[in-house]
Amino acid sequence: MFDWEDLDRLRMDDRVVLITGASSGLGLAAARQMARMGAALRLVVRDAAKGERARADVLDGAPGADVAVYLADMSDLRSVRALVEGARDREERLDVLVNNAGALLAERRTSVDGFEMTFATMVLGPFVLTNGLSPLLRATAAGDARTRVINVASGGMYTQGLHLDDLQMEREPYRGSVAYARAKRAQIVLTERWARRWRDTGVVVNAMHPGWADTPGVETSLPRFRRIVGPRLRTVEEGADTIVWLAASDEGARATGRFWLDRRPRPTERLPGTRVSEDEAERLWDECDRLTAPAG
Repeated sequence: MFDWEDLDRLRMDDRVVLITGASSGLGLAAARQMARMGAALRLVVRDAAKGERARADVLDGAPGADVAVYLADMSDLRSVRALVEGARDREERLDVLVNNAGALLAERRTSVDGFEMTFATMVLGPFVLTNGLSPLLRATAAGDARTRVINVASGGMYTQGLHLDDLQMEREPYRGSVAYARAKRAQIVLTERWARRWRDTGVVVNAMHPGWADTPGVETSLPRFRRIVGPRLRTVEEGADTIVWLAASDEGARATGRFWLDRRPRPTERLPGTRVSEDEAERLWDECDRLTAPAG
């Protein structure tokens, strides 16, 4: 794409990468590429059989790579906490965390914890995972300034601001695409909060937009959009390019709290009424903290 440096010329030897939503689509494409670059991959999936197929897929392109599977449902906070404990027990380091798992639903559903499913999967689950793995990320960063968190967001967030009075769309008619865009907006805001809070830790936190890629999620959740746009959609490999570039390149460690598309930082606000104030950003953080606090 765009005569960029070939990703295969970058190396990720001895780096450990954990990717959520890694059984297909962007997550699997990023895992395949990073394994070829020498990284050790930790694939987070909900289904054991799909996880083993994904592992085999990655190994097919990178024989001998270090690839392991973790089972977790990012919408289930107990499951996410178990993932945190497992990773902190088993891994000696964590160089890159990619929060990629997503959900776009036609009808409003709730998670096992009672939260709207898209919000639970894309906001609360990653909030618990990222904060829970921060000691491992920081310990790795103490000896290596390449430690990164990459949040896979979407340009769809441009259409929405934060709706702090109704984060889970309980008071208005539910529209899956709107819930998705609002969750992506929340991801951008949290990316900026982590970047600010962790500025002196050696851990950089960025978000990215993959462009409109032909993923299984698009096929399932947006079939009409896929039929209309069809040939103009990117491949999953093209969509995953900036994820991998942020994880592997020197440039990916030089900035924090940014929103990237096609290896370039982009503005986070384009439409009137979508600007998020500092007070609103802190209120979102506090609300996520409250909602994810363990019972008792």
